[in-house]
Amino acid sequence: MNIIYVLIPLSVILMVLAIAFFFWAVKNDQFDDLDTPALDVLDEDDEKDRGGEG
Repeated sequence: MNIIYVLIPLSVILMVLAIAFFFWAVKNDQFDDLDTPALDVLDEDDEKDRGGEG
């Protein structure tokens, strides 16, 4: 039963840290555009292939 007195405050502290990191990421525009960077990798490979053929 004594472990609950440790686990509850520990879980609250971890939850507060997770919320703080989430708001930090939103404030620093980490979630601004999630699709374009993934597609840019594919576009760069195509540009390298086209540049070598010409």
